[in-house]
Amino acid sequence: MRQLILIRHAKSSWSDPTLDDFDRPLNKRGKRDAPFMAKLLFGKYIRPDLIISSPAKRTKLTALEFAEQFGIKNENILWDDNLYLASYSTLIKKLKHLDNNINTVFLVGHNPGLTDLHNFLCKEEIDNIPTCGVVSLKTDKNWSEISSDDFKLDFFEYPKKYFK
Repeated sequence: MRQLILIRHAKSSWSDPTLDDFDRPLNKRGKRDAPFMAKLLFGKYIRPDLIISSPAKRTKLTALEFAEQFGIKNENILWDDNLYLASYSTLIKKLKHLDNNINTVFLVGHNPGLTDLHNFLCKEEIDNIPTCGVVSLKTDKNWSEISSDDFKLDFFEYPKKYFK
């Protein structure tokens, strides 16, 4: 069984207009939501074999919160420049090259790529994965064989379910 956990970066700050998009940090809400969602996921007894993340500051800070909660060292996170604002087709290519010894992957990235990836892989469509949203998908296929509608939605969690 393969499990793919899609994690959209936590809410980022727009307060400094001189920063490039790549360098935007988390805002106050993002700093609250990332550790909360990491603890929530940890409580579901899911353990990643690998964390793959865009290296943009907001995704990196989000991935590091999840890694800390799960006891994953920074050197066990794959920072992939190609994931910055990646399309779903780029994300699929990345997943298809994973070793089949890897069963559970956390993929930390951006919209619209993550939502589009979910909607390609799963029949149960989602309109939008909100900031710090976590979607769990499962399949019996090997990574190299994955295609459209091969995954089943396991759960979909996001901060606004818990913070109004």
